[in-house]
Amino acid sequence: MAKRGLDAEAKQGLTLIAPPFLYALAVLAAPVLTILTYSFLKDGYLEVIAEFTWSNYVQVFTDPIVRTVMLRSLFVSGLVTLATVVLAFPVAYYVSFMVRPERKSMWLFLITIPFWTSYLIRVFLWKVILGYNGVINSTLTGLGIIDQPLTFILYNVNAMVLTLAHAYAPFAILPIFVALEKIDRSLLEAGRDLGESRAMTFWRVTLPLAMPGVIAATLIVFIPTIGDYVTPEVIGGGKIPMIANLIQVQMLALDNRPLGSALAVTAMLIVAVVSVVFLFLNRRFLKVRP
Repeated sequence: MAKRGLDAEAKQGLTLIAPPFLYALAVLAAPVLTILTYSFLKDGYLEVIAEFTWSNYVQVFTDPIVRTVMLRSLFVSGLVTLATVVLAFPVAYYVSFMVRPERKSMWLFLITIPFWTSYLIRVFLWKVILGYNGVINSTLTGLGIIDQPLTFILYNVNAMVLTLAHAYAPFAILPIFVALEKIDRSLLEAGRDLGESRAMTFWRVTLPLAMPGVIAATLIVFIPTIGDYVTPEVIGGGKIPMIANLIQVQMLALDNRPLGSALAVTAMLIVAVVSVVFLFLNRRFLKVRP
């Protein structure tokens, strides 16, 4: 009877998860498999030739332009991730440890305000702020600090990093805050009772226990920023393309879907490898299981 009850519960559970599972399979797996299939086909004149080939991947790994763009994408995404997480941790720490419990919901509400506007609008606002006749240049010129508007604050990597770090800051703050909230405060008090300073207590207790949130924030920021298309196009002025821009050119402008698919698959694999290496280093050197 007990076995029958378990079988009935298992069937009921499968029935419940089947619709979302099939939906996720259709929405996520089907496009990935389609891209993977295209990456092994040949590109013909205004058509795709259904013939297996490795030439697309050979071109991806041997073309110096692709290599340069991929390395730039990794570098920019790494800078954005580092800046975002480093700036997000103090904010999350302040809200978790310094703000009174009844006011934390208000702070979280304020942190999520950027989500009220479209990501594209936020990117264009940064272009307005950093532009030749933008807010910064107009202010500095009006105060007499500079005679001519600055031209180096837009259309460069620094502007892209600043824009992406601002856009993804809430994605980093929230998981770190959740991890900090789960820390048992009695552990911190025990460390202080044993003679540890606040800095050492933070280093030996708070930071290791908060690492799951830091890891989540790192991956949440790193993975989408490496494939960002809008910011390099708007803030970079199209002069500093990243891998997503290169994929767009191959897919739409040149109509070379096999090569564009190979670029997309390669980018996904590189991101997966970098993420796994980061998780391994975290477990190896920080002795924390994410």
